[in-house]
Amino acid sequence: MDDVITLTGDALAVAGLLLLASTLLSRVGHRLGVPVSLFFLAIGMLAGSDGPGGIWFDRFDVSYICGTSALVLILFAGGLNTQVLHLRHALAPAGVLATVGVVGIAAVSAVGAHAVGLAWTEALLFGAIVSCTDAAAVFAVLDGVPLRRRVALTIELESGLNDPVAVILTVAATAYAASGVAPGWGLAAEIAQQLAVGAAVGVGLGAAARWMLARVRLSTAALFPVLTVAVAMICFGVASVCRGSGFLAVYLAGIVIGQGALPYKLTLQRFHDSLAWLAQIAMFLLLGLLVFPAALPAVAGRGLLLALFLALVARPLVVTVCLLPFGFAWREIACIAWLGLRGAVPIILATIPVLTLGNAGAPVRELVNAFDLVFFVVVVGSFIPGMTVRYLPRLLRLEEPLAPTPVAAVDISSERPIREAQLNLFIGPAAPALGRTLLELALPDDAAVMLIVRGDRLIAPRGATRFELGDHAFVICPPQRAAEVTRAVAGPE
Repeated sequence: MDDVITLTGDALAVAGLLLLASTLLSRVGHRLGVPVSLFFLAIGMLAGSDGPGGIWFDRFDVSYICGTSALVLILFAGGLNTQVLHLRHALAPAGVLATVGVVGIAAVSAVGAHAVGLAWTEALLFGAIVSCTDAAAVFAVLDGVPLRRRVALTIELESGLNDPVAVILTVAATAYAASGVAPGWGLAAEIAQQLAVGAAVGVGLGAAARWMLARVRLSTAALFPVLTVAVAMICFGVASVCRGSGFLAVYLAGIVIGQGALPYKLTLQRFHDSLAWLAQIAMFLLLGLLVFPAALPAVAGRGLLLALFLALVARPLVVTVCLLPFGFAWREIACIAWLGLRGAVPIILATIPVLTLGNAGAPVRELVNAFDLVFFVVVVGSFIPGMTVRYLPRLLRLEEPLAPTPVAAVDISSERPIREAQLNLFIGPAAPALGRTLLELALPDDAAVMLIVRGDRLIAPRGATRFELGDHAFVICPPQRAAEVTRAVAGPE
């Protein structure tokens, strides 16, 4: 019993120290423009068997389960914070990239992998694994970047939607490597089925959950986030059991739920944001522990060639073909192609052949070497584009100014769903309200400015209060008047 108590204390202390270090270093990574996920990976590698931490961890099965669970939480949070009104110009191109684009990148990457010496079975498996971008990496890197909205939304939506096809391709390539029987047209039917079932489950359960959240009465408000976590898990499980894409179901359920009037909506969104960050940190730490850094030099040469081929040839070629019909400018296509960051998803997918083929009797060392190769390609492929994300919008003239985050915000918590829209409007140089008083704005009678945040000051608005550059105005109004009020105060979006 004493051993169990000591082991538990040691494990919690180590886990706490790793989380603390990851959280504090995330700010450093953000300032340097380095994807914070790479910091989490690096900390996991330093804590692993080849680093000063000396923690031995080689459980690919545990990593797959934990990684999948973390992705469920990350995708649900991403969907919950997505505004459907902004998606109309990005949904179609992102959908093409997430389906046709994934297949195309997998095929072109396989050709490149075969060119550097991999057998066709290995090359096809490699192409399938690295074919998708990573939602966690993309959401984190693009946060706060002044990038043109259509471009940013296309990249984010693609990363949230492209996991299903990559999973199907990886499983099919693994089966081909095990049996030698190439998948036929049934693969296309399976992809269509996974997407259709995943979408139906996500939208259906999301709508049911939104209806329930608006009407259920719980003993304490603290249980509402527990309820939404349960919904995310159920969506993934039901879709998977029905042979659909659990990842797609979770993402769409988050989007559907996020569009409704919910009790404690801001609290729910903040909770899931925090939970997604915890999941991301834990996932990358675990994947870092899984890698043996001493084995990476053996795959560095081939890995560097493949990372460059993927970033400079495979993705740009396929993205260009997919986006040209949608009228994107070449600068926008170049940006979308370059910022298609890999992350945890390909690394998690790389555990599938290790688990499947290892159980079938394939040489474990060769499978681990393949995993190390994917890991190296993902790290290089995330590090280089991630370092440029702050400068690329300016270089390509795709900057779109973002409103700064106010030092304070109005947070109305209510047990019942609030129907009124709550707007945070920034007074920029072109805002109609700039230099005018609240009376001069002549807002509709059913709209009210609740608070003005000016620097570190909180101002209670009166009729004679004059708006200044940099103010944040918090307004409530009926949802149908939100666009009108936004134009009157801050100007067109």
